[in-house]
Order: sequence, then structure tokens, then C-alpha cells
Amino acid sequence: MRIIGVTGGIGSGKSSVARVLKDLGAAVIDADVLAKSVTSAGSKAFDELVGYFGGEIVGDDGELDRKKLADIVFSDPERLGMLNAITHKYIAEKIYDTVEALKSTGKWDIIVIDAPIPIEKGFIDLADEIWVVVADRETRVRRVMERSGFTYDEVSARIDSQMSDDKYLELADEVIRNDDSIEELEQSVVRLFLSKKQKWQQ
Repeated sequence: MRIIGVTGGIGSGKSSVARVLKDLGAAVIDADVLAKSVTSAGSKAFDELVGYFGGEIVGDDGELDRKKLADIVFSDPERLGMLNAITHKYIAEKIYDTVEALKSTGKWDIIVIDAPIPIEKGFIDLADEIWVVVADRETRVRRVMERSGFTYDEVSARIDSQMSDDKYLELADEVIRNDDSIEELEQSVVRLFLSKKQKWQQ
């Protein structure tokens, strides 16, 4: 069994890569989905976040107002660091548990961890190899604006708050460029996956 870590900055297309791998038969763990589950109302992470950032980050429904929290942290590196310090340990724990649950079924040859931030525990330490997805900055901005409705400046702030491409590339066993169409991305991922699968089976 192989564990592939797929990562890249916002708008790079990492989740599209994970989706192609899912179509090819891999089990996919989406770290963003797990992050939402571990920060739901009543969780330890939720209580710690409210304790640090205050009640203003809680929406009318009693859950985190994620947009308000994002607006706070993406303009303040210190607060972003605290957000990560609080949440990453809980996300890592959830990823470990999910990997073990998938392993125990005995039905998966490939597990993919799709994560925007390549955390040391729960990603780097679990992955047999790391695939980094990169794209031109303007392409990334356009993609995120189209899908989210954020302004150019809001998207730029999110990109600037993340690791640089150079930092991502330092971790990469494989690099997938995603500047073109979704069809071209799919073809690239399929080619890479099939060539890798051949090597894994030798």
C-alpha cells in the first residue's frame, strides 16, 4: 500500500489532482473537510479558537464564521500562526485515525492525503511520496476569484499567507504543473500515476 501526499497553494489545483486519483481507485482524505469537522462547535479546537480569537468568530448558527476568521488571520501572520498551532494537532490526529481506518479494511492499495498545508505530523511523516501541484500566480488568483467571489486583493492575501512555491517544491517527489485546461491536468496525472504504479509493482 502507498500513501501519496498531494499539496499545493490555493488555486493550484491540488484537489483536482486528488479527484483524478480517486477516479483511478485511490482512497482520498481531504484535510480541509477534516479541519471543518475538528473545529465544529463543542470540539476542543473550537473552544481553543474562541478562547483566543473571541466570540466574534462565532456565527449566528453557533459554528465558526470561517470567513470572519479568515479575514482576521490572513492579514496578521501572528494570528495565522496561532490558528495553525491550535488546529494542526487536531487535524493530524484525525488524519492518523482515518489512515488507520482505511488500512484496516484491507481494500485500498493507494491512499491520498489532500492537504493545502504540508504539516510535519499527519502529512509529511505519513506520505511515501509527496506530489506538489503548482500554477502561475495569476492563474491561481483567477481560479479562486471565479469559484469564491473573493476580490483580487482577498485572494492575493491568502496566497501571500501560504508557503511560497519554492518551499512547496523543496518537499516534492513529483511536481505537477497546472497552468492549462482541466483535461490536460487529468492527462498529466493519469500518465504519472500509471508510470508510478508500474514501478510500485516491480
